[in-house]
Amino acid sequence: MTIIFLSNYNIPNLHFTSSSFVAPPFTSFQKYPTPPPLKRFSLIRDPPNRFSVICFSSVPDGMDTAASTSLYPFHRSKTIHLVRHAQGIHNVEGEKNHDAYLSYDLFDAHLTPLGWQQVSNLHKHVHETGLAKKIELVITSPLLRTMQTAVGVFGGEGYADGIDAPPLMVADAGNSNHAAISSLNSPPFIAVELCREHLGVHPCDKRRSITEYKSLFPAINFSLIESNDDILWTADVREANEEVAKRGMKFVNWLWTRKEKEIAVVTHSGFLYHTLSAFGNDCHPSIKSEICTHFANCELRSMVIVDRSMIGSDAPTTNYPGKIPSGLDLPSDVAAEKHPKQGASQ
Repeated sequence: MTIIFLSNYNIPNLHFTSSSFVAPPFTSFQKYPTPPPLKRFSLIRDPPNRFSVICFSSVPDGMDTAASTSLYPFHRSKTIHLVRHAQGIHNVEGEKNHDAYLSYDLFDAHLTPLGWQQVSNLHKHVHETGLAKKIELVITSPLLRTMQTAVGVFGGEGYADGIDAPPLMVADAGNSNHAAISSLNSPPFIAVELCREHLGVHPCDKRRSITEYKSLFPAINFSLIESNDDILWTADVREANEEVAKRGMKFVNWLWTRKEKEIAVVTHSGFLYHTLSAFGNDCHPSIKSEICTHFANCELRSMVIVDRSMIGSDAPTTNYPGKIPSGLDLPSDVAAEKHPKQGASQ
C-alpha cells in the first residue's frame, strides 16, 4: 500500500484546487515569489517496487484516512533523494560545547576524516543499489561540507590529468586531504542557495565567495547564485525556524520547474527537518515521525513528491493511447447501458 504524506493544509480528498502560480527560475531567494497558500505537494517514501500511480481513494465511513490506499499519475511525480552532509568539524566541536558554533575557526566548516569515511560508504551504497545510475541531477547547498559530500557520494572516481572533463573537486579542496574527484560518468551538479542551513550568527553556515568555490569545484554549476559574496548571512540575526520552513517550500516549488524526474539533494539537518515538518500531518504518527526525524550525518532518505496542481504538467512518457490500429472496443458494462433491453434479455 502506498501512503500519501500530506502537507499541513486541510485539503479534501479528490478535490484539489489547481493554481496558476508558476515558479520562475530564481537567482536569489530574497527575490523569489511567495508560493500560494495552497500547498500542492505530497510526500511518500519511495518503496522498493515503486507503483506507477498515486492518488486518494474514497474512504468508507469509520475508516482511518491515514491508512487509505492512494493513486496518482506517475508523470506528475518526482523522486528526490535527500542527503544530509557528512560529519563536519563544527559537528564535533559543537557536540563538545555549543558556544563553539560562534567561533570563526569553524567558518564554512569542512568535513572531518570520519566524514570522508561516511561519504565513501554512502558512495558504495548508491552504486551497489543502482541508485547512482538513476539520478539525473544533483542539487547541493553551496557550502564546503555539502559540496564535498555531494561530489564524494555522487561523483566519479579519482581524477587524472589529461582527462577531457573538469574535475568535480580539485585535490585537497577545503583542507580535505582528499584526491581530486572526476566528473566523468556523473550527473550534472548545481549549487542552490535555497537549500542552505539556517542563515546568520554561526560562522560555520557562512559561505565563501563563488569565485573561490569555482576554483575548488570546477564542474559544479554556480550560475543560479546571484552574488559572488555571501549577502544572505548576517552576524547578528539567526534565521527563524519558520523562515527556514518557508524557504524550504519555495525550494520544493522550484523543483517543479526542473525537467529531471529523479534528483538528489545534498543539504543540512535544520533545513531538512523544518522543511519536511510541513508534511505528514494527516498520516499515522509513526509515518510522520519517519519523515521528520532529524537526519544523521550522511543519511539518505528517498521520497516521492506529487504535484496536485498543473505545475508539473509534463506529458507522460510511459502511457500508451491504445486502439492502434483502431477498432470497436465498447466495454460490456457500457454496452449494457447503451442497449438496456438487450442486456436485460441476456
